[in-house]
Parts: sequence; structure tokens; C-alpha cells
Amino acid sequence: MKTYGYIRVSSTDQNEGRQVLAMREKNIPDSQIYMDKQSGKDFNRPQYKRMVRKLKKGDLLYILSIDRLGRNYAEIQNQWRILTKDIGIDISVIDMPALDTRNGKDLLGTFIADLVLQILSFVAESERDNIKKRQAEGIVAAKLKGVQFGRPVCRVPEDFPVIVRMWEQKQLTITEVVQRAGMSESTFYRRLREYRKERGKILQ
Repeated sequence: MKTYGYIRVSSTDQNEGRQVLAMREKNIPDSQIYMDKQSGKDFNRPQYKRMVRKLKKGDLLYILSIDRLGRNYAEIQNQWRILTKDIGIDISVIDMPALDTRNGKDLLGTFIADLVLQILSFVAESERDNIKKRQAEGIVAAKLKGVQFGRPVCRVPEDFPVIVRMWEQKQLTITEVVQRAGMSESTFYRRLREYRKERGKILQ
């Protein structure tokens, strides 16, 4: 029997220190600790999949909390079944002693563990949804305050018509044009198309 540890941190939670410390307190060798720095929305994670391939019946897997395993209710339930039923390992959730498959192998113990798992899985997914909702609300609020998102807009200089005319008359090279206009070559050609389109409308 081997003992493994799984650690996951997301892009919004980069501090894995507490999880690493918890695994070392369980005397898990570093070579048997797997860590992903990835969202918990699904289980398409390289280190998790690598660890699962190593697991054998009778092994023990430690995770600090159920949300470190994942944040998708259905996916957590499915993976838990694969790990404990199909592969036949035990799982111990350090922050939730009731979720330790080594304990309560009888019907009541299994029922309690399954119930706790369902509740915690639901809470993990709800929290993920709440985070996404708060992020969306924050973006809306920021836009209302005038905060701009994405790449800054490259403004057209006031003498753009003059620059275009000199370029058309071959008085300026394209290198001189982009330097004088303060934009890339691709942006210049895009602005040129827009300028010619607007100029055509005016002349009609």
C-alpha cells in the first residue's frame, strides 16, 4: 500500500503552502505528492491524471479539503466513485474527518460519508458559481465607472490625413508612416481602410 497526496491551487489562489504542510505532516514522500495549478471546474489536469494512473487498490489518498479535489458537483461525485469503487483506494479529507473511507465501512458509515460528500460537493460548486458571479458583477461595476478592459485603443493622430496623402504621393515610406503615426503597420492599414471608407461617404 502506498500513500499519496493531491494538491490543487487555482489562478486566484496561488498559495499552496498550507496544503504542502498538511501532506508533510502525514509523512507523504515528495515523490508521491501531486500538484496542479489549475481551475477546479473539471478533472482535465495533467498531474491529477498522472497520479490516478499510479493508484492501486488499497492505496490511500490525502486531500486537504473537498474543494481541492474539484468544484464541480457531478464531477466530484464521479471521480470519488472511480477512485473508491473502480480503483479501490481509500480517501481521507484532512479538514473533514467524516470523509475518511477507512472509517465506517459498515452501511451507516458509508451512508454518512456519502451524505457529507454530497453536501460538500454542492457547497464547492456553489462557491465556484458565486465567485464567477462576483467577478461578473465587478466587471460591470468597473465599466460603469469608466474602467477600460482589453487592449488600449490606438488613437489616430490629428494629422493622419496629411500622413496618408504624403504616403500616397510616395513622400513617406511605410516605415516613416508608422513611426510618425505612432502605430503598427497592421493598425495603419486598418485605420487607412476606415479613413478611406469615411472619406468616400463624405464625397458622395
